[in-house]
Parts: sequence; C-alpha cells; structure tokens
Amino acid sequence: MLKKIWSIFIRDIKVNLRDFISLYILLIPILFAVGIRLLVPSVNDTTVDLAMLDGENPGMVTYLEQFANVELFSDMDAINERLERRDNIVALLPENGDYYILTQGNEPESVVEFAKLLNSYHELDLNVENTTAVIETFGRTESPLKKLLVNIMILMTSVLAGMLISINIVEEKADNTVAAINVSPVSRVGFILGKSMSGMFLAIYGAVAILWITGFSDVNIGQVLLAILSVTMLSVLVGFIEGINNDDVMNAAAGIKLLFLPLAAGVAAAELLSEQWQALAYWIPFYWTYKGNDAILSYSASWPQIVSYTAIVLVLCGIVYYFLAPKIQEGLA
Repeated sequence: MLKKIWSIFIRDIKVNLRDFISLYILLIPILFAVGIRLLVPSVNDTTVDLAMLDGENPGMVTYLEQFANVELFSDMDAINERLERRDNIVALLPENGDYYILTQGNEPESVVEFAKLLNSYHELDLNVENTTAVIETFGRTESPLKKLLVNIMILMTSVLAGMLISINIVEEKADNTVAAINVSPVSRVGFILGKSMSGMFLAIYGAVAILWITGFSDVNIGQVLLAILSVTMLSVLVGFIEGINNDDVMNAAAGIKLLFLPLAAGVAAAELLSEQWQALAYWIPFYWTYKGNDAILSYSASWPQIVSYTAIVLVLCGIVYYFLAPKIQEGLA
C-alpha cells in the first residue's frame, strides 16, 4: 500500500517538473520569498542614504554608518550621477575643512534634515553612548510588513497545493487513468493519499523555504508545519473536487483561486477588525491559521495555543469534508 502511494507521488513530481504551470507553482514560494527578502527592510534598517567621496574621511564614514547607508564614489561626476537617480539620497562633501550637503532638490525635507543632524553630531563628536534615550522594541525584532507578507505567502502556498493537486488529477483524466482506478491494484484511499502527497509536499517545502529565505529560520518549525498542514487539508479537498469536475487545467486552477477570497477575508479580519468583530471570521480556517502563524513569527506562540487553533481548523475542514466527500467518491466511481 505505502509503496503504491509513494509511486503515485513520485510520478506526480516527475510530471510536474516537465509541465510549465506545475513547475511554476513549485517555484512560486522561492520567488516570492526572495522578493520579500530583497524589498522589505527589517525594523532596524535605516531609510536614509548618504553619498560621500571614497577615501576622503574614513573615520567619518565609519561614524555615519551607525545611522545611515553610506555609498562611496570615486569622484564628483559619479556622485552627481547617483544623485540624479529617482530615489532619495543626499551627498556630504568636503569644503574648506567643513562639510556641506548636496541634493538633487526633490528629496523629502526629513531626509535632508536627518543628514544635517548627522553632520552636526559628527562635528560635535557625539556617540550613541552619550544619549539618554532608551530604545523600546515592544517585542518586535522584524518589520511588521515583512511578517505580514511572510504569513500571507505561507497561506497562499497551501492554496497552491490544492491547485497542484487539481492539475495533476486533470492530467490523470486526460490519460484515462482515473476511470481505471476501480480495476487497478490501487484502492481509492491509496489513490487519494498518493495524489494528496504532492500538495502536502508543496505546503511543507514552501513554508520551510519561505521561512529560511526571509530570515525566520529560527522559529518553531514544528508549530508552523502543524498550522499549515491543517489548513492545507481544505485546499486538498477543494483541489480534488476541481480536478474531478473539470477537464481543463485552466478551469480547475480558476476554481481553486476562489479560495483566495476566504484567505483574504481571514487576513483582513485579523489585521483590520477589532477583537469583538473578529468573531465574524471564526468560520474561516485561514483566519485561525493566520493567527497561529502570526504568533509563531512573533516568537510568542505556545504549543497549547497552536494546538487549539489547529483543532479548530481541523473541525472546520471536517465539516467541509462531510459535504464534499460524496462528490469525491462520485468522481472516482
């Protein structure tokens, strides 16, 4: 039994690697994770960029790098070319023993004022140790935007798992293998489990890849996998229904895309609604998984909390399965 299930899974993976749409779905988690890593700064990253002449004042460069991103250029032509680009960067340049600020002219006032302050701090020889200010992080070590995008991407991976299953089943129907299940040595349960493994693989590998690439590799992976696998059950069920009821890959994929609606509703409820109104989203499995992932990515989750959220998701998925199981059995008959 296990050997037959494994054979179905291996066959699906081989087919997916040769099919563009399936291969693209398998690569999406990595592509999005790289995008998040490159575009979203951390909480402690500065948004101020300074341009200076290379070799002019190494000590000043070292000092300013504590507070800003410093780019070094060989001559004034290179600095002028850099200032003319579309982003906001100002130059600190020497003149008669002092430094002046050179701008393009359209930079926000806050950026210019910050550059002036840094120049003054350097002239006064002020250091971080001299300040009486206290930095409070409120338990946030990562950008809230980064955490939000990573959480959403993990949920999207679970939906893509269902899409991958539906595509595999449609291809099986095109090869007339689904109808032959009843006379094959593979049982219906074995077939369902074998076809589900590709989706489960995508959910697991996608979640781990996203967390590792975006810098969340030190979170509790066990808690993440428990949360994501529970909600993936819903995508697996819908993936089977769409795959069985459609003869075209695009129609099957379009049906799976409907899951993005409750996913978006669950995220919006958790982020935008007050606690008393979030009860309106209790029926959405993605809401509970999002809440669990948010706690995990905040490094504040406990096992009882994640287990309780997972139990709720499994109950909701069980209700969905109760209504969808007859259609799955009918499609495999």
